[in-house]
Amino acid sequence: MGTPLYQTVIDTIISRIASGELPSGALLPSETQLGSDLGVSQGTARKALIELEKRGLVQRAQGRGTFVTLRTPETSLFNFFRLRSRDGTLNVPQLVSETVTRRPATEDETATLYGRPKEIIQIHRVRSVGGRRATHELSCLPPALYPGIIDRVPLTNALYVLYQRAYSIIIVRADERLRAVGAPPDVAEALKVAPGTPMMRMRREAVDVLDRVVELRTCHLLTEEMDYFVSLS
Repeated sequence: MGTPLYQTVIDTIISRIASGELPSGALLPSETQLGSDLGVSQGTARKALIELEKRGLVQRAQGRGTFVTLRTPETSLFNFFRLRSRDGTLNVPQLVSETVTRRPATEDETATLYGRPKEIIQIHRVRSVGGRRATHELSCLPPALYPGIIDRVPLTNALYVLYQRAYSIIIVRADERLRAVGAPPDVAEALKVAPGTPMMRMRREAVDVLDRVVELRTCHLLTEEMDYFVSLS
């Protein structure tokens, strides 16, 4: 069987978003125009837009049309920053320190990241929550997808907003693995705690609209006063 027509429409729109032809916040053609442009029925175009909305790639506004989802710092933090106060409140993390360097990739990084890079861009950040150092983060990026990012330091607090606005890279999924660990010496020093302090280690593979792993992130999180909150449905 061939590819369903509505999937062809989906693939075309995703390709245009990823290329930057349809940037964040851009208005998509109407269902009628989209169908005419791609040689499909209005119903097929509508089905494709409904599916794209389910995936969070577009937003439909009654009477205004359909727009490419514009990720804001607030929505990015809500979707991808999981530490919450005991009452469920999201406290915006504050940057304590940041370094951005280029280094040889490990075998795991080469095997996992898009393009199998031999070098990676590493973003090292310490962030505080509620005035206390709470997260030690290492984000590894394939350089080919993020040209000039080192020259953008200091980076935005919500990195996924920067990825979308500057590089048309829209994160749609984050696959995470969690493990309880004792603080390694370098992490303990950065977070001002004793080595071996109980904490959570999170390893994330961030996947974009083209189903590419575009970031590997390892976070050590102090959760003594906070919860790692996930809502399942």
